[in-house]
Amino acid sequence: MSTSFPIGATLAAGGANFSIYSRSAEKIELLFFDRVDDARPSRVIPIDPLTSRSYHYWHVLAPGVHAGQIYGFRAYGPFAPKRGLRFDPGKLLLDPYGRAAVLPKGYSREAARLPGDNTATAMKSVVTDPRAYDWEGDLPLQRPWSRTIIYEMHVRGFTAHPSSGVAVSKRGTYAGLVEKIPYLKQLGITAVELLPVFQFDAHDAPPGRTNYWGYSPVGFFAPHQAYSSCEEPLGALDEFRGMVKALHRAGIEIILDVVFNHTAEAGHDGPTQCFRGLDNPTYYLLQDDRSQYSNFAGTGNTLNANHPVVRRMIVDSLRYWVTEMHVDGFRFDLASILARDSSGVVLANPPVLWDIESDPALAGTKMIAEAWDAAGLYQVGNFAGDSWKEWNDRFRDDIRDFFRGAEDSVARAADRLVGSPSIYATREREPEETINFVACHDGFTLNDLVSYNHKHNEENGEHNRDGTNENRSWNCGVEGPTDDPAVETLRNRQAKNFFTVVMLSAGVPMFVMGDEVRRSQHGNNNAYCQDDETRWFDWSLLAKHEDLLRFVKLLIERRLMRDVEHEYRRANLIQVLRDTNYTWHGVKLNQQDWSPASHSIALGGELKTEGVLAHIIMNAYWEPLEFELPVLKDGRQHWRCWIDTALDPPNEICERNGDEPVVGNTYRAAARSVVVLISGEGPSSPSSI
Repeated sequence: MSTSFPIGATLAAGGANFSIYSRSAEKIELLFFDRVDDARPSRVIPIDPLTSRSYHYWHVLAPGVHAGQIYGFRAYGPFAPKRGLRFDPGKLLLDPYGRAAVLPKGYSREAARLPGDNTATAMKSVVTDPRAYDWEGDLPLQRPWSRTIIYEMHVRGFTAHPSSGVAVSKRGTYAGLVEKIPYLKQLGITAVELLPVFQFDAHDAPPGRTNYWGYSPVGFFAPHQAYSSCEEPLGALDEFRGMVKALHRAGIEIILDVVFNHTAEAGHDGPTQCFRGLDNPTYYLLQDDRSQYSNFAGTGNTLNANHPVVRRMIVDSLRYWVTEMHVDGFRFDLASILARDSSGVVLANPPVLWDIESDPALAGTKMIAEAWDAAGLYQVGNFAGDSWKEWNDRFRDDIRDFFRGAEDSVARAADRLVGSPSIYATREREPEETINFVACHDGFTLNDLVSYNHKHNEENGEHNRDGTNENRSWNCGVEGPTDDPAVETLRNRQAKNFFTVVMLSAGVPMFVMGDEVRRSQHGNNNAYCQDDETRWFDWSLLAKHEDLLRFVKLLIERRLMRDVEHEYRRANLIQVLRDTNYTWHGVKLNQQDWSPASHSIALGGELKTEGVLAHIIMNAYWEPLEFELPVLKDGRQHWRCWIDTALDPPNEICERNGDEPVVGNTYRAAARSVVVLISGEGPSSPSSI
């Protein structure tokens, strides 16, 4: 006897139980296929609405079904867009709860949009058996936020380049990423944040281009098939799990960038692939004219996230990825959309967000919000919930402004250094609420931030109209690549300045794949549809920019350094200063210049838990400045220089315990540089400065 629960395809004695939701369908059929390219099903099972429908769940027990069985649905009902209904029995539909998906060689997004039968060219779902995989004791790592450094990366772009050294068959795949785990471990990051890996429609892009980033989901339970080196129907599932297990063995967490705000089905003229063909008004926000979709994501449609059925699907998806796929966390794309009700009105206590936060299976899972949407809703600093962390775009903008020498940027940059208290202080949370970054997948890479004044997105086919115009970048005197050694030296210094501030500021640091070796996108700040060697990680850059790579490794190493016995936070300087006593200085002690024309900051204080004094100097001025240093007490002999980004490699950052002594009571900070001085190593209690 079939049951309405669990939703989706579940193996049972002698076969599999299938359950799917549709409130308005008149008839639903379950179709089985022997091969993904088959134009006709090998078996069709009508689901009887009289005997096999419980509430709005249609269910059937199909005998003889095993893991690997390819299937899909047809839903019959009125095509009445003015009522919000878009049933089309000519379209083969994915299972919204399908745990795996496959694409035929002739997959056609257009065929899913135009009238007619698209069976031969449609994506299809696959029956899975989660019990068949041996996790060998693996579990999510649950690393503390205070010990987390995030590396945002693209599965395909990480190893697709020929220079990766990965075998051709594994380039751009989950298996290819596994081969590069030693690099990630040497780099020192503690978590990878993968751009979308839910099954997405790569054809949802301008003509002749590819949806490379993956922000175009068609299913929320299936790993993207194209990232698998195996063509078998269940290949992506096993390969993804193998990647997770390998990352965990290396002590690296895996965070997924998830898109619960829209789907690949787009607007009123988009394709019918799954949700719109099953129950359009349940899954999507519709306007007063029910034939039109609300578009808070800027992609043509918006998921009806606070509808009970959609809320359940979102939470079920997250729970599945944590419990069955062992994922450590999620970054929610345009998360503020999840705060909107069925009319688009912003809710004070959005049910779906509280469902996520309070679900016991998700307790301890990292949750990160991109706390805005494409329709102007901005919630950085006041996103709903008690434990969400937030991408801090104001950190990005204000630190960019400071280092490009913008007027009136000093006070804003200072606030970002100590955890953005102007944004978060009233919430009384730990400093790690803010995710600090200056570059991510969306916008300029770090190299392009210091190499271009303007975006160069012509290749995207939209006449350079796409992508933001507000980059807050500075090209250091030349637009784009240059052979001028002085410009290159300055760009390298600026890159080190940015990395230093990201790694030392209070909060959780994040940087994007390849920034540690100055990966460029040639000024393209919206490369979502560019899947080629110029966007992939070029591994030859490791040798070309080995000094920056060394610098980043040492920054990370010292940030994470701890005394094993006492659990001290040793060199996360500003992180600790925020919770103790610190003093703002300028070139003169205790005389910080907060005026709009100021371009320098000095911050000093005592790390009481460690007996370490720290003095940080940030000079974004275009000339050197002489900074007075605090007089050391309690028998301390001198300041030691850990970082001076203006010095030539390898002297710009010292190895552990190799800090250079500073002579005198002043320090000359070169133009556009960051200096970090420390005094003392270990637990003691000298008087504060």
